[in-house]
Formats: sequence, structure tokens, C-alpha cells
Amino acid sequence: MDSVNITQANSNTNRRAFLKTAAAVGGGTLAGVALAGDLLAANVHAAGGDLLKVGLIGCGGRGAGAAAQALKADKHVTLWAMGDAFQDRLESSLAALQRDENLASKLDVDPARRFVGFDAYRQVIDCGVDVVLLTTPPHFRPMHLQYAVEKNKHVFAEKPVAVDAPGVRSVLASCESARKKGLSIVSGLVNRYSHANRETIQRIQDGAIGQILSIQANDFRGGLWVKPRQPDWTDMVYQMRNWYYFTWLSGDFNVEQHIHALDKCSWIKGGYPVRAVGTGGRQTRTAPEFGHIYDHMAVVHDYADGARLYYNGRQQSGTANDISVLVLGAKGRAEFSARKPAIITDQEWRYTGADNNPFQTEHDELFASIRSGTPINNGDYMAHSTLLTIQGRMAAYTGQVITWDQALESKEDLSPPRYAWDVPLPDPPVAMPGVTRFV
Repeated sequence: MDSVNITQANSNTNRRAFLKTAAAVGGGTLAGVALAGDLLAANVHAAGGDLLKVGLIGCGGRGAGAAAQALKADKHVTLWAMGDAFQDRLESSLAALQRDENLASKLDVDPARRFVGFDAYRQVIDCGVDVVLLTTPPHFRPMHLQYAVEKNKHVFAEKPVAVDAPGVRSVLASCESARKKGLSIVSGLVNRYSHANRETIQRIQDGAIGQILSIQANDFRGGLWVKPRQPDWTDMVYQMRNWYYFTWLSGDFNVEQHIHALDKCSWIKGGYPVRAVGTGGRQTRTAPEFGHIYDHMAVVHDYADGARLYYNGRQQSGTANDISVLVLGAKGRAEFSARKPAIITDQEWRYTGADNNPFQTEHDELFASIRSGTPINNGDYMAHSTLLTIQGRMAAYTGQVITWDQALESKEDLSPPRYAWDVPLPDPPVAMPGVTRFV
């Protein structure tokens, strides 16, 4: 019997013994057995010396980064399994981790636990891991999260967590299931794990600038990577390799990247808008290798209390950068930019506390929650902030007013007809405001 099967056998034996005892304590009811099983899954590693096995699903640059942060977050943790759609991505990610002398002793990814293909996520989750890191293109997050929670795994889920409303609804359901099971779900929306943001936003919510009247979020930056199509690539290979430029995989640039700023705005406001109207298009990223997503977008979101969120986004090479959030209140303003956040009223307050790396902190807090048996569940805000960006995309693509309820209840499902390398996937048309219809 190989090491994977030995681990699974021991785990199954321990689980059966625990459930037998729990059934006796609970009067032998099925409900008592089920609850005991969930508690075991959630808290079996509460003791600090127990080894936590991590599975990485999605082996791009962000995946390797998340894996490194997970391995640094706890003394007794190992990278046990890896999965990706592409063999070369998996091997390059593993090689990058192996080059880090501080991580080498925590890598135990036997070749038998390196999985490739569309079903790799199931194989990673099923091979004895305790924690999974979900860092694939966003389209796959809902199905991966659902399976991880079904199998009683703690989860780190990179942002965003969906590309369409059915995906958001799936994530909300999975996170509610995780809450009932006592599983931790930590989001990759790192602004929420920044000490500077936490203190500044707490001050705003305590009334430092009075009632919030408007919020402006700018995310202006240059172009990104592109991978032109190779002669031997099928449609699916091409779009998966070039995933950023296809809405079914990325959600468009405002969903995939600008969710960070928009989530911060929602955190500041303490809620989500009731409607949105916007515009956008393509001016510079017009070549075929840029798929069909936009390169600029502007959306106005209205809150029920009359406040407004003004979002402006651009990704065009050779242009000026501005990544900032400006909050205007009845008594002053708050500024988040490249500098440390500030609150300006009749005097200026600027954050002077300790700095931290929020990418590391989110993993530190995830593993601490597992050890302590006090789960973290970021499900509500990671799903709703994802929906906020999807609502904005819908408004820009259609040119229509899109309400929050319309966005949440949308029937638009961006999934391909099936997951196979030979499936035909013609390039989708570029959305045209006033022509593209809301679904």
C-alpha cells in the first residue's frame, strides 16, 4: 500500500472510531453522527503539533505565492499535493517553491500527487489534504469551492470567486455549508487583512468623517501580459492559456483585478449598492490576442441612502497610473492611495501603526483559526463584492441600469458547453452597450 493509501486508511479508521463514539453519546441518531463527523473534520488539527497537509489547485504565479505564504503561516504544515490544467505550469510552480531554501523542507509533493487536467482539483482534494488553496482562473472557483466544502476541507479562495451570478449563488451556498460545518473560508481580498486599512476604516465607521456621501475608486494602470495563439493550440488551450482576456474565465478586468478597490469601498460603506449604470469599451486592446474584454470602464453605483460609488477603471499601456479610493463624508474625507491612509477633517490623521504584509496575514489568520478551532468565514463579503463587480460589468456591457437584485438573480451562465481540450470555442463578440442584452 502506498503512502497516500496508508494515510487515507488511517484517517478513515480514526474517523470511524470517532463516529462510533459520537453515535453512542448522541443516542445513536444519524443527526448526531453527521454533526460529529463535521466537528471532527473542522477541528481534528486544533493541536499545534498536528501536521496540516496543503493542496494547491491552480499553479500560476499567484498559486505559487499563496503556497509559499501558507507554508510560512504555520510550523507544522507541508505542501502535499498540486493540481493544474497544464503540466508545465505545475512543474514551474513547484520548481519556484523548491528554489526557496526556507520552504524546501516543507515540500512533500510526491509525483503521484501531482495532478493535471480539468479533474485535477478533485484528485488534490481527495488525496488526504486538510487545507486547499484555490488559485485557478476565477471561472472554476465555485465548483472547486463546492467540492472542497463537501469534502470538509478548509479553504483559501483567491479573488474573485465567480464570473457570473450562478457562480455567486453557488459560492454563497457553499460558504453557508462551510459555516455549519465549522470550516474556515478565507478570501484573497487582501485589503481586509491590512492593519492600516483595518484601523482607518474602523475610524470611518465610528464616524470620523460623518455620514458617507460618496466614494470614488480609481484603478488606472497599464497593460498586462498576453499570450498570442500558437499553431497547435485548440480553442480551449488558447483561451485557458490566455484566460485573462475571456470573460467566461476572468469576468473581465474589473472583476478580476479591480475587485480589490471595489471591495474596499463596500467595506467602508458597510453595504452594497441597489443599482448601477455604466459604460466601457476597447480602444487600445483591440488585437485578437486580447480576446473580447474591455480596456476601460466607468460605473456609477447608487446606495439606498443616496450615497454614490464612482468607479473608474482603465488598463492601457503608456498611460498614467492612479490606484486610489477617496471617501467624502459630511465632516471630512478619507484617502487611500500609494501613501498610508489618511483622514482629513479640521485636522489630518494618518496611519502610523505597524505595517504588515496582508498576503501573509490572511494565511497566518487562516491557519491560526484552524489550530484554535474558531473558524473564519469570509464568504459573504467575498461573494457579494464579486457580485458588485459583475453588476458593474453588466451595466457597462449593456448600457442599461442594473439593479442589485437583477444582478444576483441573473440567468447568464458563462460556462463552456463542456470541459475538454477539443471543444470548439469561437471567440465571443465584444459587448456593445445598447446592443448586448441583459440575461
